[in-house]
Amino acid sequence: MAPNDSAGTNGTAAPGTKGAVAGRRKAVRYIVPVAVAGVAAATIGLVPALASSGDPDLPKITAQELIEKIAASDTQQLSGTVKISTDLGIPSMGGLAGSFVPDGAGDKGSASADPQTKLTELASGTHTLRVAADGPDKQRVSILDRASEYSLIHNGDQVWAYDSKSNTVYHAEGRAEDRAEAGEHRAAPDGVPTTPKALAEQALKAADGTTSVRVEGTAQVAGRDAYRLVIKPEQSGSTIGSITVAVDAENGVPLKFTLQPSSGGKAAIDAGFTSVDFDRPDASSFSFTPPKGAEVTEADEAEGHGKAEAEKAKGDLSAFEGMNVIGKGWNTIAEFKTPGGAALPSEGSGEVPAEAQQFLDSLGDKVTGKFGSGTVFKTRLVNALMTDDGRVYVGAVTKDALVKAADNAG
Repeated sequence: MAPNDSAGTNGTAAPGTKGAVAGRRKAVRYIVPVAVAGVAAATIGLVPALASSGDPDLPKITAQELIEKIAASDTQQLSGTVKISTDLGIPSMGGLAGSFVPDGAGDKGSASADPQTKLTELASGTHTLRVAADGPDKQRVSILDRASEYSLIHNGDQVWAYDSKSNTVYHAEGRAEDRAEAGEHRAAPDGVPTTPKALAEQALKAADGTTSVRVEGTAQVAGRDAYRLVIKPEQSGSTIGSITVAVDAENGVPLKFTLQPSSGGKAAIDAGFTSVDFDRPDASSFSFTPPKGAEVTEADEAEGHGKAEAEKAKGDLSAFEGMNVIGKGWNTIAEFKTPGGAALPSEGSGEVPAEAQQFLDSLGDKVTGKFGSGTVFKTRLVNALMTDDGRVYVGAVTKDALVKAADNAG
């Protein structure tokens, strides 16, 4: 078993991870239309789920060496099964989805196979994914359900998404760089945080002077020997307790990613391989032909609706006053003001559907301080304080930390 070796985080870790992060294409964007839920969903890159079996006896390695091993990993071919479990402590949305669906989102411009809507399912519950990759231009991610499957396939300049349940297809064509220059939406598996490697890269970017990074023993994941890299905030007040990454001892590929909240209990996010193979996947894994009778929506057709919604959202957001960043590291808090200092709609105001109001009330705690009064909306990772005079404070910090930030900002 490897001893507990630590690595300083006063800027030495970031350069080691830069190479692994650079060039990653941000291919898919999605929004969960509730402020706190949306921020929490963005942290899906942080989760725990797979049991390890046995502690292999591996050569000694320092945390810095292990971080460099991850960054230097050039493995581009793999296939396997990933299990992702997410428990952010958000009450069930139930029948709320319809309350937050933008006008027109149910028309043909928003196909059910569109990744922007389907991938939000990973924000809660447990899911089994089948993944495959063969270099930067060929990836496939399939979300498996009991009686259906959703697949997202990227092959060169072609992107296909297929939902077998609704027999609908989404198709995008053109190189990612060309579409990005044109300002068009581009959906592809690369960049989607569906593997431990993508999640680990996000976590390692946060390894600065406020973080402890140590090698704490070994594990075996999906039949592979691995080192356990443990990342912990050194500041008090963070909702993140620790992040554990199981790193393949042979090739440096992260095999499992676990985020434990500071409040304890079940892990908030858990993602790891249950099986993995580093041989080149069969070429057929990246080929797709729409099934007979399937409804096919072209990206340009869907983007017409998407751009209209994006412009509307951009206009809505422009009404918010400039964001101010409070604190640093894991205790960073974003502060901004709502349009006109508007407070949260009160019960019986009729400004939001009854179901939505019930959902918001179930999340909120009334708080008071030097700043006045307000409501803290909670998840297990991301919390938000909305004051009665229209100020909002959001961060992966505790309720007390938000109240303190509001008091000091007043």
